[in-house]
Amino acid sequence: QGRLVESGGGLVQAGNSLTLSCKVSDRSFSSHPMGWFRQGPGKEREFVAAISPSGLREIYSDSVKGRFTISRENIKNLLYLQMNNLNFEEPAVYFCAASRGLTTINELLNTAPKAPSEYEYWGQGTQVTVSS
Repeated sequence: QGRLVESGGGLVQAGNSLTLSCKVSDRSFSSHPMGWFRQGPGKEREFVAAISPSGLREIYSDSVKGRFTISRENIKNLLYLQMNNLNFEEPAVYFCAASRGLTTINELLNTAPKAPSEYEYWGQGTQVTVSS
């Protein structure tokens, strides 16, 4: 079972940018779809973005589309979330998650789940706070 460790959270002014990282200690990282989720105070965990194992397919929630970018470096076992133009509705704990490892070419190219139930492994989360 792999271990996921997020980093890069912190305090940022509204309108500014922040990049989160997730280090995965799994040799088969390149076969796993990866996702970012967030949970704000008093809210349920919500989908933010997902990326296929190959990195060729990216999916975003409507609320972050055009402002956030998910990416991965398979050779380094790293997942990223570039967040631009952060707003006051986005302070939350951000989690990275790994879905089950895949094997077929089509799955590796295209699979990027949105549902939390599709993800097996989760990090502990990193806090993002947005100030005025």
